Amino acid sequence: MVVGGNTPETLEKHHECLKKQREAVKYRLKKLAARQSEITKKSSVIRESIIRKYQEIQTVLDKDLRITLSHLEMEERAAVSALDGLMERNCSLIQEIEQDLARLTVALNQVDTEPDTMEDMETVERVMDLLNSTDPSRVSLDEAKAEQILSLTNKMLLLICSQTPIIKKLTNSYSSDVFLDPETAHPKLIISPQGDSATYTDTWQQLPDLPGRFDTTLNVISLQGFSFGRHYWEIDVTGKTYWELGVTYPTIPRKGTTEDCWLGRGAESWCMEFFDGEYTAWHGGVPHQLPYTKRFCRIGVLCSFPAGLVTFLEADKMTPLFSFCAGTFSDCLHLALCPGHDHNGNNAKPIGICNAISPTSDL
Repeated sequence: MVVGGNTPETLEKHHECLKKQREAVKYRLKKLAARQSEITKKSSVIRESIIRKYQEIQTVLDKDLRITLSHLEMEERAAVSALDGLMERNCSLIQEIEQDLARLTVALNQVDTEPDTMEDMETVERVMDLLNSTDPSRVSLDEAKAEQILSLTNKMLLLICSQTPIIKKLTNSYSSDVFLDPETAHPKLIISPQGDSATYTDTWQQLPDLPGRFDTTLNVISLQGFSFGRHYWEIDVTGKTYWELGVTYPTIPRKGTTEDCWLGRGAESWCMEFFDGEYTAWHGGVPHQLPYTKRFCRIGVLCSFPAGLVTFLEADKMTPLFSFCAGTFSDCLHLALCPGHDHNGNNAKPIGICNAISPTSDL
């Protein structure tokens, strides 16, 4: 019997083929789950190792602090003890003077008694000697040593600050030079000759209507695209009241008023936006309102192909602002910028790429 033109033999072969494909997919699913478990365990081990190192650093610092303070406390105890001895001498002499005063009071009440002037002179001399020998300025801390300790601790602090945040040195090692492609820039954008900044102008420039040029949205993308590894850029947004920045596939729509032309509104791009004092992260047309009110000067953009991650950071302190878990990227990524329109005359400054310092040999 033939069903739909297929012989039983053909159907049997197709049935067997589907069973094999099902087993192949099940096996792949099993491998993916195993890989997921492996990554989770490996991440946990790495995390614990890093925590232990920070704890070891803290232990070393705490121990050194205890030793330093114990030396200072020994000096303090010695100085306090010396001053206690001097005060005791003064107290003893005061008691003797009180006794002499009492004696003299009695003598003054007895008119026929001659005062012992020699003894009075001896008391005066003893007081002068005591005052000279118990001068408070003769007892002091080793202030020169204290200044040296402060100087050394300050140098240690500067050294630690120069190495932190650790993630900044690491992230800067992913820096990749990019230049804006003027052939993609909207006609109301002025691209610097160096290709490192874009400025909005209210004048529509007479530029060739190239296929890759944005004609509605105020976008420009980088000439370079990246398809593997990790890449990091810092964008200067100082003084701006409106901007968008992120990464995009080269397939992002460039023409017309379709919403997908805007950064983050389609599946081809990921972006962070600042508008009217509010920050929003966008991808696939889905907005993520961010809880920040500070006006940042530099925004870092980190994309990691191995992790399938796009992260936006406050560049000075390397504080993560928002991360997209993009999974596996299907195309190369370009840096994308939008300086925004004049925004009521308050957004004239350019948006620029800050090329980070090349990684050093000690990274």
